[in-house]
Amino acid sequence: MRYTPVAVALSLFAATSSSVLLSQPPEQLDPRTVALLEQGRAAQSAGNLNAAIDAYESALTVDPGSVTVVLALADATRREGLQGKALHYYRVALASDPRNLAAVTGEGLALAEKGATEKAGRSLARLESLCGKDCAETRTLASAIAARPAPRVATAEAPPQQPKPATSEN
Repeated sequence: MRYTPVAVALSLFAATSSSVLLSQPPEQLDPRTVALLEQGRAAQSAGNLNAAIDAYESALTVDPGSVTVVLALADATRREGLQGKALHYYRVALASDPRNLAAVTGEGLALAEKGATEKAGRSLARLESLCGKDCAETRTLASAIAARPAPRVATAEAPPQQPKPATSEN
């Protein structure tokens, strides 16, 4: 009984210090990276996705490990229709920050756009476990999955035979 207050105080200190140690500090970007990100965002808002991708790739060479830059690049490539490349970038972002809601959402959107609704459903389940069913990211991904048509399944039936063209000799 004498040690209970001390044990409670030590456990509170350990819980507080461990949560502080595990939280990531805000990302410090190089000023050149910030300028390139702004240039890419301006190009993307103007509808020039190729210029935006070029700016984001340039920013990635300045700050190679920047999750912010990788997510911007992933978003631009997904909007360009390059879902496979976007999935790569989203997974790079998730490797460095597995709880990043934007990366999980983007990965799910790219999978849904690619037609992999089952895998997109896994991303949705992961989002629901991270932020719940009411957060904006979960609602966005759920509506994107619901908007996708069901994948067409090929049957084992043979396609109808086309008549062979008649050949004539000269």
